[in-house]
Amino acid sequence: MSDFNDFNNPQVRNLPRHLRQFIVEQHYEKYTPIDQAVWRYVMRKNYSYLKDVAYYPYIKGLQRAGLSIEYIPDLQTMNDNLAKLGWGAVTVDGFIPPAAFMEYQAYRVLVIAADIRQLNHIEYTPAPDIIHESAGHAPIIADAAYNSYLSYFGSIGAKAMFSAKDFELYEAIRQLSILKEAIDVSEVEIEAAEKHLNEVAENMGEPSEMALLGRLHWWTVEYGLIGTLEDPKIYGAGLLSSIGESASCMSDEVKKIWYTIDTVNYQYDITKTQPQLFVTESFQNLIDVLEQYADTMAFRRGGAESVQKAINCKNPATAVYSSGLQVTGIFTEMKTNAEGALTFVKTTGPSALAFENKQLPGHDKSYHKDGFSSPVGRLSGSTISLEDFDTAALVASNIIVGQTCTLQFDSGIKVTGQVEHIVKPGTKILLITFGNCTVTDADGAVLFQPEWGMYDMAVGEKIVSVYNGAADKDAYEEITYVSQKQTHKIQYDTEMQRLHNLYQAVRDIRETDKNHQQLPDIFSTLRVAYPNDWLCGLEILEILDHKQVYPELEAEIRAWLVEKAEHEPEHRKLIVDGLHVIANPVTQLIIQE
Repeated sequence: MSDFNDFNNPQVRNLPRHLRQFIVEQHYEKYTPIDQAVWRYVMRKNYSYLKDVAYYPYIKGLQRAGLSIEYIPDLQTMNDNLAKLGWGAVTVDGFIPPAAFMEYQAYRVLVIAADIRQLNHIEYTPAPDIIHESAGHAPIIADAAYNSYLSYFGSIGAKAMFSAKDFELYEAIRQLSILKEAIDVSEVEIEAAEKHLNEVAENMGEPSEMALLGRLHWWTVEYGLIGTLEDPKIYGAGLLSSIGESASCMSDEVKKIWYTIDTVNYQYDITKTQPQLFVTESFQNLIDVLEQYADTMAFRRGGAESVQKAINCKNPATAVYSSGLQVTGIFTEMKTNAEGALTFVKTTGPSALAFENKQLPGHDKSYHKDGFSSPVGRLSGSTISLEDFDTAALVASNIIVGQTCTLQFDSGIKVTGQVEHIVKPGTKILLITFGNCTVTDADGAVLFQPEWGMYDMAVGEKIVSVYNGAADKDAYEEITYVSQKQTHKIQYDTEMQRLHNLYQAVRDIRETDKNHQQLPDIFSTLRVAYPNDWLCGLEILEILDHKQVYPELEAEIRAWLVEKAEHEPEHRKLIVDGLHVIANPVTQLIIQE
């Protein structure tokens, strides 16, 4: 992105190319007066309620993150404030793949969906939106212990292996969330998308590392509680941004369970309210549980089971030899001995070699465009690993540049060729390049032959780590999967534009404290032309109540809203909650400079 806007924020500036591809412009001017009213309603309701049930730093966090209860946040203002906390923020188009989301967290950058929920989804939306991402995630960043957990989770999550099935599930979730937030979609389409999501979810097979890690993320970052089972406080962004579930979750009907490693066994459904929630005593416990799970992951375990996860992934992954050599590519084959130890690995298609996360000169994916394969293990009869050979040991084994030698591995794999080059950047040998080389396995099957060119043999007794993605992501020019399904951009007709104008007029009157005489006509138009609207009526009532003007009109609107609440069950709680906030005014948040 040549015109990349880093908001003068160090964390955003440090984002690598493969993450920048998801960033979209916020286009603040496209938020409508109704969008702004939705933000204001949710924030006032949340502030009124959450000041009693949210984890303590939340309210102060709103200020420190650069959030106002009056306006949808502007990315520049947020970045100016988050930079003081060592974080940044960017806007994206709806759901992005879990691996990318995790990596943003590792870079200490919040991913914020640019869109905002529609008025008819004001209590909850399955789609990520700016209310959830900014009002949910950003405020708790002010807590140092929590934001350390968040960034650490991201660094672990970025290494998690996923399966091809995970991509199917991601696409199905993204598609359903897009349809549910669109205004011109039939119930038939939504039902079909829900059915497809359920079918994919029910046929996932064994959950991948990313799927299991996603559960821990969901029950902490999104839906976590902290404190005691009897009196927990909310810190999860999904609860903090849902004016419906933040209240209902505190009822006895929602079971409260201590957060432990066993939480990984609980699946979740993004389209439904949660039947149980998990309570942690402290944020340190979140890190302890994450550590427990990380110890089971391929990037820490290595070996055949981890390479198998890479094969199942069917996407670029990196295997790390005990020498430190990093092999990146799509893994398609491996061989093991009778004890189950790795003896051979193979990638297919563009592959690259790196050391300490930097690509080795001459070993990019264009050079290894057809793949890479190599033995794993120890030479027969050797008491030390080949990676640890010093000059004397190399000479004793005839591994001398310009000489032809034969290397016989314990596995039965045999490599014969002329030594062309030995790569040893530090204390260990990483790579030996052979010319005129033949490689065979224990059964005599040919694994490499001279006509294929130079043979680059990886050196290392074991595969000690396997993780998602490339070792040197920028050099590998890793283009993370970006969904082709875009969120719907709503086009408003003349009738809706008129309603937007009414909302804007009410906001102007409230903010300037002038032209109150326009309110009777605005309400008259609203009542006749837009009988299904309720929020604009609440905003008019708020002005009349607080300014003590037009008492007859105030009584009329109040009666109208009460009647709507009685006859429109879908709006009842929203109206009642709105009347409560009017009667108990929210103190304006002052953004700390």
